[in-house]
Amino acid sequence: MGGVVNDCCGDASCVAGLRERQRGTLWAVLGINAVMFFVIVAAALRGRSAALLSDSLDNLGDALTYGLSLYAVSRSDLVKARVALFKGGLIFLAACAVAAQIVFRLISRTVPLFEIMGAFSLLGLAANSVCLWLLWRHRHEDVNMSSVWECSRNDIVSNLSVFVAAGAVWFVGSGWPDLLVASALLVFLIRSSIRVIASAAKRMKSA
Repeated sequence: MGGVVNDCCGDASCVAGLRERQRGTLWAVLGINAVMFFVIVAAALRGRSAALLSDSLDNLGDALTYGLSLYAVSRSDLVKARVALFKGGLIFLAACAVAAQIVFRLISRTVPLFEIMGAFSLLGLAANSVCLWLLWRHRHEDVNMSSVWECSRNDIVSNLSVFVAAGAVWFVGSGWPDLLVASALLVFLIRSSIRVIASAAKRMKSA
């Protein structure tokens, strides 16, 4: 079972314990991200923010990712690599959704509500900080958990970026900072997707 077995030196009870801890952590972060998706997407639509909407889509992608990771916890290295590959694809789809929102906001020329952007980016930051803390100890256990940790780290960057965008929107009185941050998040998501997919492909070859 890859890194989990190596850490436990083949001890079956140790491996079983690690799997149970992984499942417990994944259930917790799945619940947090599922709730935050509905909260943030409502705020993004109300606040007319492309950056905040990209943040909410990231939460949805993560919730789906954690669900897949729960399935992969007790599976073989090959299955874990395939799930990680699929997770990389989900990150890329989230990037495509962000790109679509950027185009839409460029056409509509609406100015987002910085108060909503700032408040809900901080709420998302608090929730995702808890997720990152929960996942920290699992980040090197296997390809399944390392890809999950990568997704959670992306969320922290996303939340901080949206908060900075909210301040910039307030300062300049324009929607351009929102679009610039959304564009930066688009690049970040694409790079993350490439890393996860490349790591999964490498593990699939060696599995």
